Amino acid sequence: MAKGLLPLAVLFILAACGGSAQQSVRVVRGSGYTFAIPARWTLFRGAALRAQPASEPRTMVVVQTYPLRRAYRPALFGGATAELDRVAARLAALGNARVTERATTTVAGRKIRAYRFAAGVYDARLGFVLVGKREYQLYCRAPRGAGDPDGACGLLFSSFSLS
Repeated sequence: MAKGLLPLAVLFILAACGGSAQQSVRVVRGSGYTFAIPARWTLFRGAALRAQPASEPRTMVVVQTYPLRRAYRPALFGGATAELDRVAARLAALGNARVTERATTTVAGRKIRAYRFAAGVYDARLGFVLVGKREYQLYCRAPRGAGDPDGACGLLFSSFSLS
């Protein structure tokens, strides 16, 4: 499938699904990537792309990019996993949080490392997508026990694609 058609395909797939996926969504374009958010959410552009609903500003999704010193290749995933686990533990400690889950999953057709955190009054999820000399961090949070309001966190991880 052509890269330019992927965001449209996501919209059609989401429209065909039942439940909360019937909400309308919009595609957000960043530098080299796209992802979908609930249509009624507000988008903030800056060093990172951040979106959140006006009704619950403590809930948000964020995509931030960072340069890597050396180019990442999929063959390096095992070593990268160990390093990312250490990074996630340090981030949790800095944020007075605890890592509640570590997992390898697939985002944008690539194996990634993803984490769930319990942080004070929030539940959060963080995923690291490594591509060449670029790191994409996918982050979402919601008030503790709220689950995934509007399905935005699931939408971030399922719709994220590289362009």
